[in-house]
Amino acid sequence: MRISCRMLLLATLMITGLAQARTVVDLYGRTVEVPDHPQRIVLGESRMLYTLSLVQEGNPAKNVVGWPGDMQNLDPQSWQLYVKAFPDIANIPQFGKNNFTQMNPEKVIALHPDLVILPRYAKQPADHDQMQESLTRAGIPVIYVDLRVDQINNTVPSVRLLGEVLNNPQKAERFIAFYQQHMDRVKERIAQYHGTKTRVMLQLQPGRREGCCTTVSHGNLADLLNFAGGDNIARGAFKSVFGEMNPEAVIAANPDVYISTGMGSPQANPGSEIMLGPLVSAVQAQGSFRLMMDKQPLLSHLAAVREGRAYAVWHNFYLSPYHMVDVEVFAKALYPQLFQDVSPQQTIKDLYAQFLPIPFSGTYWTQLRPRAN
Repeated sequence: MRISCRMLLLATLMITGLAQARTVVDLYGRTVEVPDHPQRIVLGESRMLYTLSLVQEGNPAKNVVGWPGDMQNLDPQSWQLYVKAFPDIANIPQFGKNNFTQMNPEKVIALHPDLVILPRYAKQPADHDQMQESLTRAGIPVIYVDLRVDQINNTVPSVRLLGEVLNNPQKAERFIAFYQQHMDRVKERIAQYHGTKTRVMLQLQPGRREGCCTTVSHGNLADLLNFAGGDNIARGAFKSVFGEMNPEAVIAANPDVYISTGMGSPQANPGSEIMLGPLVSAVQAQGSFRLMMDKQPLLSHLAAVREGRAYAVWHNFYLSPYHMVDVEVFAKALYPQLFQDVSPQQTIKDLYAQFLPIPFSGTYWTQLRPRAN
């Protein structure tokens, strides 16, 4: 009788567990059974917090039990704001200071997660995917999202997937509508434009990277530039996504517009990097951008830089759906008349007011003033 009761209890628990599971399809087309209400989540990037905030109410990390330390290390301003709003975030265990590559299956399994969410770039070939194999053997579901590789095509399905998995599809769909409205406005105007495309140079994080000039030929930020109608001078310059163009080649290309990215904090040394992001003042952003360009003797002679067609944008935008602000900044820089009525500043303020649990602050892009003759 005692054995029968135990078997009945076990069967009941199994049935209940199945009833509380749901089946989803991730960004790799994998069919995965996930808990209906995951309580212990491990993330492959802590900067996924940007996107979790769009689909969660209240503390977006309330069920996170482990992640890498990339946000604390690479976006200390946002980290400070989230920890101030939700102090428990500071106690979440971290896997190193950077990204997924510092995670290992044993450490993840030791946290007893009921769901692991990884970025697309973490997916390895099937016969070498130790992380996925180990977690699957341990009965831990893994899903992949893409918020930085192919943002144009994968942002909406990634947000929708997270909304479904985290049990708030309504908020996810509300954000998707907001996102699509802003992206479609740029897409439609560029489609109707039949003039000469604006030639543009995009330099990634001057000051944080050695030499000049690290840029992107295709994928992520290059795709966003293309979406905004830019003629990227790095397209075809190298086969990889990221690569180098020497300053002489940039000077010879003579781009109409120069854009750089930066994410220096207010505590950064002046001239060491471009200060942008939460808690950064407009004066700090403008001053650090000018100092950085003055340290690049060749690029500072570009007509775009001398004549005030040089911009810097927050590097971390491209890691999340916030990249729609990138697109608006790019479009307005490349075609100021065509996008005269578009206000990226209003867009980011609306994003914070309608979706994020922390207050708006900071400066996310800046423009150099023309040099006096």
